[in-house]
Amino acid sequence: FIGDGNNMMSSWLYFAALLGLELNLATPVDYALSKDVIAQAKKMPLFDENKIKFFNDPKEAIKDAFVVMSDTWVSMDQDKDKIKSFKGFGIDDKLMNLADKDAIFLHCLPAYRGSEVESSVIDGSQSVVFKQSENKLHVNKGIMTWLSK
Repeated sequence: FIGDGNNMMSSWLYFAALLGLELNLATPVDYALSKDVIAQAKKMPLFDENKIKFFNDPKEAIKDAFVVMSDTWVSMDQDKDKIKSFKGFGIDDKLMNLADKDAIFLHCLPAYRGSEVESSVIDGSQSVVFKQSENKLHVNKGIMTWLSK
């Protein structure tokens, strides 16, 4: 996961810590996950510091990755000036080429082309963002059905 230490990155961290997955997280220094979120993840049964790694260099984090994910850097009512801190964190072809040759690209959407991802990546053959989005719809419908019982 490359980008902002936001709710999506926190969710991926918790997911990896619960299931014992390998996960690289890359953020600019000033936009890392909170210490509280990391401390919470470290309490989870399968958190492994050899599998979950934190980076401030996206090139290190993406090397040989099978899945590359990003999310919007600026949500509603956030300071748009923070984008300057994310220089070099946008997923472009050069960065994507450091991942495994069969890697897929995910994004929570909406995506800002030219910011956190280039058009050539999000519209490219490795992108599965629209399948991802469709699957979120079905998962949400399932949760709503389960909750309504």
